[in-house]
Amino acid sequence: MNARFTGQTALVTGAAGGIGSAIARALAAEGARVGLIDFDAQAGGRLEASLRAQGRDACFAQADVSRFDACQAAYDLIARTLGEPGILVNNVGISPKTAGRALKVWEMPPQEWDRVVSVNLNSAFYLTRLASPGMVRERRGRIINMSSVAGKAYCDIVAAHYAATKAGLIGLTRHWAAELGEYEVTVNAIAPGRISTPLLKTVPQEINDAVTRVTAMRRLGTPEEVADACLFFASDEARFVTGQVLDVAGGWLMT
Repeated sequence: MNARFTGQTALVTGAAGGIGSAIARALAAEGARVGLIDFDAQAGGRLEASLRAQGRDACFAQADVSRFDACQAAYDLIARTLGEPGILVNNVGISPKTAGRALKVWEMPPQEWDRVVSVNLNSAFYLTRLASPGMVRERRGRIINMSSVAGKAYCDIVAAHYAATKAGLIGLTRHWAAELGEYEVTVNAIAPGRISTPLLKTVPQEINDAVTRVTAMRRLGTPEEVADACLFFASDEARFVTGQVLDVAGGWLMT
């Protein structure tokens, strides 16, 4: 069976994290040349080295994706090294807590709000602004935005900035799907539920247990299960699917 993405370049933001690295590895395993963007230079470099050791084409660019100039520099490096991406996964996301707790609106420092909006939402615009001209020119492209069930239903585990940005990504997904559809560029979103990543291990176990109890499948998801959904949206199997939001949540919240 031929690899689905042989000859294609994919770009993943937040690539060094639990979900991002699973997506990058899955795309590479299916033949894609994978561009990796992350703020963590050490983790990103390790992922690039690991993929290259497996014989995959990979290029890591360190960037603070809250800034357009940093996104531009990272995008240009990847495009020069691997070719312009025809697959873009806007995966990066942060969800700050204070002493393990999401702050209420009256407690939240404005600079924390600004940072989350810049990283989670603005970065998706920046990278899509950079990648879409090539997709339009080639009349082919796949854009996948990483939303969350918290962007579709109230979830007291996260704060308002995270929920707002994840809801905003759904709005961008639908708008861009309409703008880019005539050029054979699809834009879809994934809404993960509670996914077992290294970051989640820093959360009190009782919080994850409470989510598990009200999840239909009675367990947390895995990064690989999110990656599987991403591969579908990136593939030719999804060539007539656009503007959609797919929950990968095991029946949690059922949004």
